[in-house]
Amino acid sequence: MKKTLFTQIEGGKSFYALLAALGAVILMGMFAVYYMEHDGHWVTGMNNQIVWGMPHVFAIFLIVAASGALNVASIGSVFGKKIYKPLAPLSALLAIALLIGGLTILVLDLGRPDRLIIAMTHYNFKSIFAWNIILYNGFIALVAVYLWTMMEKRMNRYTTVAGYAAFIWRLILTTGTGSIFGFLVARQGYDAAIMAPMFILMSFSFGLAIFMLVLMNTYKWTDRPIGDVILRRLKNLLAIFVAGVLYFVVTMYITNLYATEKHGVVSFILRDGGIYPFLMWVGYFLLGTLLPLALLFHPATAASRKAITAACWLVILGGFSLVYVIVIGGQAYPLEIFPGYEIISSSFEGPVGSGFYAYYPTLAEFLLGFAGIAIALAMTAVAVNVLRFLPHSLADEEVDPHAKG
Repeated sequence: MKKTLFTQIEGGKSFYALLAALGAVILMGMFAVYYMEHDGHWVTGMNNQIVWGMPHVFAIFLIVAASGALNVASIGSVFGKKIYKPLAPLSALLAIALLIGGLTILVLDLGRPDRLIIAMTHYNFKSIFAWNIILYNGFIALVAVYLWTMMEKRMNRYTTVAGYAAFIWRLILTTGTGSIFGFLVARQGYDAAIMAPMFILMSFSFGLAIFMLVLMNTYKWTDRPIGDVILRRLKNLLAIFVAGVLYFVVTMYITNLYATEKHGVVSFILRDGGIYPFLMWVGYFLLGTLLPLALLFHPATAASRKAITAACWLVILGGFSLVYVIVIGGQAYPLEIFPGYEIISSSFEGPVGSGFYAYYPTLAEFLLGFAGIAIALAMTAVAVNVLRFLPHSLADEEVDPHAKG
């Protein structure tokens, strides 16, 4: 393998047009935040039953994807796969940017963002939320150090150690995010130990799909060569992760079907819940899993860059559908406050999935979510323009040690 030359991207009209577009999205998100904070959260689709809405779906998706985006760097540093090492700086940068974008959404959706100071200074160590504050801040710090060891020649000898630390920390971080749902025993849609490892596989899948889209589009827009070897490795890895998530999702629902107490919530998510079965069967299983696997493995499309790009977008769509069902669907199913008894109240009238249990996200919630994505992309774009995060070439002869020169 030849020595990799890292360079910045040049700022041209297309670069500044991208920043302007992302800035416009961020500005609309700021107006949405002001609208929700000034008028109160009643202007959103949330209520006393659905307390985590669309912004939380965006935030959790980005936080989970941030951990997975670091996977490419980990494969190079921790597992010693040299072909992935040129991609490590971009991988680490995108991990930090995605996490900051997700956390920005969370903070601005609190209703009182200033109250975060109390959460950061008064810890309840029995709360998984308190642990996650430490995990998120630690992740950003560790990955920043990891980036420093990669980009500063004097620190290169510490890259492997920093890579191991970041790899272990991100596994703990994603376990903590999944455990938020796994530890909530009051919600029958959650309360499953399998949530933690499932979220780890979800992070691998979502993060790699986003990383591949950023990588391919950046090299396309800057007219830099990217060979088939690296894309083939990445798309095969993506397919394995997508199949792994499918295994955990199917296992979770089969396990829940075995437990009688879970029959109601499984029927609600997979058959009777209105939008939730549609998102599961069409959004996740069909469009987000089976179709991408077909595109990535079928001989007619496996080598097509357009097909790989489409598969990445479909994985993101399927992942978003899955997170929506987990977060919103788990709340929409009624709490079992008194097991074995039916609660009769004017506040709980109507079938499950309608009335009090219904959730209809508003435009303001979507704008806040898209603003978080725009923040992550803007951070990435500015960083690759200022610092040398990208290899000048990812052609096969540059990254493949077996390529014939």
